[in-house]
Amino acid sequence: MNYLRDLKAIVQINSYTKNKPGVDKVGKVFDDWFSELGFNIKIYDRELIGSHRYYTSKHDKNSKRLLLLGHLDTVFPEGKFEDYSEEEDWIYGPGVCDMKGGNIVALAALRELKKQNIEIQNIDILLVSDEETGSDDSKTLTAELAKKYDYCFVYEAAGVNLEVVTGRKGVGTFFIDIQGKAAHAGNSYTDGHDANLEASYKLQELVRLTDLSKGTTVNVGKIEGGIGANTISPHANLVFELRYKNSDERDRVLHSIDDIVAKSYVKGTISTLRGGIQRDVMQTSKESLRLVESIEKITGTSLKTEERGGVSDANIVSSSGVITLDGFGPFGDGDHTINERASKESFVSRIELSKKLFVYFIKNSDFK
Repeated sequence: MNYLRDLKAIVQINSYTKNKPGVDKVGKVFDDWFSELGFNIKIYDRELIGSHRYYTSKHDKNSKRLLLLGHLDTVFPEGKFEDYSEEEDWIYGPGVCDMKGGNIVALAALRELKKQNIEIQNIDILLVSDEETGSDDSKTLTAELAKKYDYCFVYEAAGVNLEVVTGRKGVGTFFIDIQGKAAHAGNSYTDGHDANLEASYKLQELVRLTDLSKGTTVNVGKIEGGIGANTISPHANLVFELRYKNSDERDRVLHSIDDIVAKSYVKGTISTLRGGIQRDVMQTSKESLRLVESIEKITGTSLKTEERGGVSDANIVSSSGVITLDGFGPFGDGDHTINERASKESFVSRIELSKKLFVYFIKNSDFK
C-alpha cells in the first residue's frame, strides 16, 4: 500500500489555505506524480494563495471526457494540527479524508492503469487551492474548465456506508449594514434612530424565511452594533447564511431578502446588502441517478447514494451543466477537527471502484 506512504508525505506538509508556500509544496508533489503518469501540467499561478493545478491527458475528439476534481488546501494553520498516525483500521491527520486522501485515491487508481499498460486518455484532473475558504478565486476557473467535460467525479469523502453524493445544498453568505443615528439615551432619546432595534426586526424576518420541510435554512450567525449603553445605536450589521435544495427556494428567499433590506422597521434607518450566492445548488438529476446505475453495472458493486447539506466544488461543476457525482474519496470523519481520520479499508474499495471505472471509460465509448 504505497499510497499510504504518499498520503503521509503530503499530510505532513501544512497546506492551510492561507499558507501559500505549503499549498504550493503539496501541489509540486502532485506535479511529479501526475507527470510520471504522462499527464501534461498547467499551473494557474496565484500571488496570495496556492496556485491551481490542471493535469490533462491525451484527448480523442470523438470520445467523452471525464474530469476528476479535488483540492489541495486544508483548514488548520501551521502548528495547530500537523500530525500523521496510523492504527490497524484508521489513519489520522489533517486532510486524510478532506481531501488529500481523496486525491490519493484518484492517483492510486490511475497508477493501476499504468501497471496494466493502459494508456490514460480523456481523463483530466483539476486540483484547486482555496476550496476550504469558499473557492472564491478558483470557482470561475472551475466553471470555465467544466464546460469541456461530459462527466465529473469529485473526490471528497465517501459517506459512512460508502455512499456517493448526488446532491448538495446551495449556499450563500450575506451581510446587512444598517445606518442609524446616534443620540444620548437619556437626554435625547427620541432624536436617535436605533440601528440595533432595526437589526432585531430584520433578524426575526430573516429567520422566518427558513422552511425545514423544503430543506431551506436561513441562519443569522453574527450580529454587531452600537457604541455603549448610554447611546442610541448609530450602526449595526448582520451576517447570515442561506442554504437551499432547489432553485425555486433560492429565488423565493433572495426576493424576500431584498424586501427585508429595503424596508425600514425603525424610522430613519437605512440598510444595504452585500454578499450573495457562493455555490449554487447541486440537484439530484435523472442523469446522475442513471450514471449511478451504470457504475453499478460496470463495477458489479451496489452503490448507495445520499444528499448532503454541506457544499463542495461539485456544486460549481454541476451548476455548469456537467453530470456530477461526489464522494469518491475514502470514508472518514472528524474533518475540520483535530480528530480527523479515514478508514483504511475504504481506501482499498474506493481505489478499486475508480480503477474499474477508468478502465471502462477509456475502453468504451458508451459510458453514460
